[in-house]
Amino acid sequence: MTGLATDGRVDRDHAHALLRSRRSIRWYRPEPVSSEVLDRILISAGMAPSAHNRQPWRYLVLTDSFSKDALARTMGSRLANDRQRDGDPEAAIRHDVERSYRRIVEAAVVIVVALTVKPMDWYPDATRSRAEYLMAVQSTAMATQNLLLAAHAEGLGACWMCAPLFCQLEVRRILGTPKDWEPQGLITMGYPASEPPSAKPRLAILDFVKFKSSPAGIEDV
Repeated sequence: MTGLATDGRVDRDHAHALLRSRRSIRWYRPEPVSSEVLDRILISAGMAPSAHNRQPWRYLVLTDSFSKDALARTMGSRLANDRQRDGDPEAAIRHDVERSYRRIVEAAVVIVVALTVKPMDWYPDATRSRAEYLMAVQSTAMATQNLLLAAHAEGLGACWMCAPLFCQLEVRRILGTPKDWEPQGLITMGYPASEPPSAKPRLAILDFVKFKSSPAGIEDV
């Protein structure tokens, strides 16, 4: 079964099965991910829609142990410092730092997700500038969801981590990324070490959707 309908469109049931079976996978087997697989994943990520078609997403792919170790240690140090200022117990801090370190260094691939506002429009006022920045954030998020789904299609596990948002300067410095690259998160990726977990509870449609069936409440402009 190819997942394609006879007219070349993606088969509906295959597509929905892919979307609904994706899980966040945090632990991986040690085998590497080939460059051919990574290329297919990144090409699919780059097909996402973006504001003005400016494609503001930027990805730094880490596969070597040195870079992953340096990133994990840098982020762990910042996490420990922040948690200590919060007054959290040392044992809890140490546990979380060690867990985060393992999740990063034991992944075959770590992809740092960043955005750049350089290709976006510029406005002299704060309101439109803020909107333009958020469009870059949204565009990068859409591309990264493509990336996660493409990894799933390749039989890989992957997990989104938001931690770089809390230490953007440190991430940029340790990895030497361009100054206009603003870290947004990272993706750990590899072949799953175990069976995927069952789906976590999800909201029912009516818990997050409203259907507008009449013009009541719509004011004339």
